[in-house]
Amino acid sequence: MTDYDAVVIGGGQSGLAAAHALSTRGLRTGLLEAGDEPVGAWPHYYDSLTLFSPAKYSALPGLAFPGDPQRYPRRDEVIDYLRRCAAGLDVDIVTGSRVETVTCDTGVYTAHTTTGSSVTAPILMAATGYFGSPNTPPLPGLDTFGGTVLHTSDYRGPAALAGQNIIVVGAGNSAVQIATELAEVAIVTLASRRPPKFMPQRPFGRDVHFWLTVTGFDRAPLGPLLRTPPTQQVLDTGRYRRALASDNPQPRPLFTGLDGDRVTWPDGATTTADTLVLGTGYRPHLPYLTGLGALDGSDRPLHRQGVSTTHAGLGYVGLEWQRSLSSASLRGVGRDADRVAGRVVAAARARRALPIGP
Repeated sequence: MTDYDAVVIGGGQSGLAAAHALSTRGLRTGLLEAGDEPVGAWPHYYDSLTLFSPAKYSALPGLAFPGDPQRYPRRDEVIDYLRRCAAGLDVDIVTGSRVETVTCDTGVYTAHTTTGSSVTAPILMAATGYFGSPNTPPLPGLDTFGGTVLHTSDYRGPAALAGQNIIVVGAGNSAVQIATELAEVAIVTLASRRPPKFMPQRPFGRDVHFWLTVTGFDRAPLGPLLRTPPTQQVLDTGRYRRALASDNPQPRPLFTGLDGDRVTWPDGATTTADTLVLGTGYRPHLPYLTGLGALDGSDRPLHRQGVSTTHAGLGYVGLEWQRSLSSASLRGVGRDADRVAGRVVAAARARRALPIGP
């Protein structure tokens, strides 16, 4: 006997969606969450974070997002919502349980935690998202910069950086939003290899997620067809485009060098900077699978639409473009979780790792 029929690693939106999909198929499911409660990384995001999708399009399976369906929920509302989702699940949720390694022997996975405990199951779902692995690209002169370097994962709000000269690196939603927020209290430059690309938040009077849904584009299985994910566009009501047009923050091409507090730009001009804020994204956070042989040379999972191509019974939920545009979002993880759970459970029953069931 194993401890569970299925173990989910990660208690954020992806893990809760995976646990829901497994438990509704009648599996004894355990969920291991490193934090103090099953809300994932949301408490660690910056204070002003607001969802880019309305509440109507931001729910997990089994529980609608409360309140006005057309509003854009803030970070703390999402945290409260995830607490309610977790409370309604028929699974064992073990918090304070960070998985250090995973081993597999004769089709049974063992998740070993940093506390010395372990749990076993023939099915393992990795749903630990991205927040734990911030990406720091090789920026010119970063190792000789004398100021403070923060990743957006470290940023909470503008108060601690008020009055500084700040460079925000990046052109995605978080970089542009944080740069615009900081520009109210500091001198801010938004530096990027390519200028930000904007997408209207409400084309033709309806939120863009309405159009993505009614056209079917939001769930179209385009992920497996993409060699390189497309450049992220900044959803904008007009605020961010106006801010950059007025040089507050000032957009510039990426600097060519850093030395102490001096910054050199492509046109030869130099300025000073106190702090760099890196809005340079994340990588899949799967360090516990390193020794399993389930990752490629860049520590990215080897999978097909969330089902491992190296290990039977191993699945993933919450990867960007895992199957579709919405795969790593609140609105999309439920669809992917249901699909992956269906496939790994059917395969496990076919190889008699689980009893035949509904």
